[in-house]
Amino acid sequence: MNMQQDTGNNKGSERNRLAALLTRKRVGALAIVLLVIGLAVFFAKGGQKASRAAQSPQASPGTPVTAVPVKKEDLGVYLSGLGAVTPLNTVTVKSRVDGELIRVLFREGQVVNKGELLAEIDPRPFEVQLTQAEGALARDQAQLQNAQLDLERYKDLVKKDLIPKQQLDTQESLVHQNEGAVKADQGQIDNAKLQLVYARITAPFSGRIGLRQVDPGNIVHANDAGGLAVITQMQPISVIFSLPEDNLSQILGKLRSGARLVVEAYDREQKRKLATGTLLTVDNQIDPTTGTVKLKAEFPNSNYELFPNQFVNARLLVSVERNAMIVPAAAIQRGPQGTSAFVVKSDQTVEMRRIILGVVQEGNAAVTSGLSAGELVVVDGAERLRDGSRVELKSQNTGTQQQRQSK
Repeated sequence: MNMQQDTGNNKGSERNRLAALLTRKRVGALAIVLLVIGLAVFFAKGGQKASRAAQSPQASPGTPVTAVPVKKEDLGVYLSGLGAVTPLNTVTVKSRVDGELIRVLFREGQVVNKGELLAEIDPRPFEVQLTQAEGALARDQAQLQNAQLDLERYKDLVKKDLIPKQQLDTQESLVHQNEGAVKADQGQIDNAKLQLVYARITAPFSGRIGLRQVDPGNIVHANDAGGLAVITQMQPISVIFSLPEDNLSQILGKLRSGARLVVEAYDREQKRKLATGTLLTVDNQIDPTTGTVKLKAEFPNSNYELFPNQFVNARLLVSVERNAMIVPAAAIQRGPQGTSAFVVKSDQTVEMRRIILGVVQEGNAAVTSGLSAGELVVVDGAERLRDGSRVELKSQNTGTQQQRQSK
C-alpha cells in the first residue's frame, strides 16, 4: 500500500511540475507578444507625430534662398560690339632733306605738342646754298639796273633818230632777261631758306611719340622708309567697332534726329569701364561676310585710358527705360504659363507671381507688370520652391525683410 501511495504521489508531483512549466512558458510567450504589440503601437504613434510634424509648415525648417528687393530706377538699353582703339591721326616723322642728323630733342614715349622741335639736320650745306643764291641775286640785280638805264638812253636816242629801232628792241629784251635772272635768283634764295626750315624737324600735331628709329650722327634721307619716329594723336582718340546690320535703322534714326549717342568702352573682360565718349558716324557700307556695320566713336581720353590698337568692348546707349521696375535676370522663372518670379512675403513664405517682362539688359530685367518697388524676389534657390513654400533668407537682404515686416 505504501509503495502504491508513493508511486501515486510521484506521478502527481510530476504532473504538477509539468503544469507549472507549461504555465510559465505560456506567460513568457504572452509577455513577448504583449511587448511586440506595445512596441508596434509606440512606433506607429511616433511615426504619426513625425508625419504630422512634417506636414506642419510652422514646424518644418524653411528652404534657404537668396532674395533681393525690386528697384525702381532707369535702365539703359545698350548695343554691344567688339572694337579697337584707332588714333585720329598717326604720322611717321621723316626728314624732308638729306643730311647728317646732329640733334634729337625728344624722349621716347614723350607727349609732344604741335610745332615742338624734335630733331635737327646739319644746316651748313643749306646756309652755303643761301649765300650763293644771295650773291647771284645781287649780281643779276646790278645787271638789270644797268640794262634799264641803257634802255632809257636808247629811247631818247631813237626819238632823235641817232640809233636804229632794232637796237632799242634788243635792249628791251636784255632787260627782260635780267628780270628773269633776278626772279630765278630769288627762287634759289627761297629754296635755300626752305631747306633750312626743313632741317629743323617739328611735330605736325600734338601726340605721343614712339621709339626712336635713327640715332644722331647718321645720314638721313628724305626717302627713308622708317623715318625718325612715329607720332600718334592720343587726345582725342577714336574707337571703331561693329554692330549687326539689324540695329542700323535704329541707330541712323537717332543720328538723324540729332541725338547725342553715348558710347562706353570696357576692357577685354567687360568688367572695368575705361572711358566714355560719343558716336561720331556710321560707315557707308555693310560687310557682307559678317552682316555687320562699322561705327566710329570719339573719346576725350583725358587720362590716357585708351591706347592705340587696344582691344575694347564698346557699348552704345540707344535708349533709356525711365523709372522701370528692375530685378536681376536670375529672378525670372520661365514656364508653360509664361514668366514669373517668387516673391517673399512677410510670413517667410513665397508666392509665385506672374510678371510681364520689358527690356532685359546684361543681367537686369525691367518688369512692366506684376511687381512693386521694395518687394523681395528670390534670385538663388528658386528651383527648390513652389507656391507657398516656407523660406529662410541666407543673405544680407534678411535685414531688409525684417525692416519691411516692422513697417
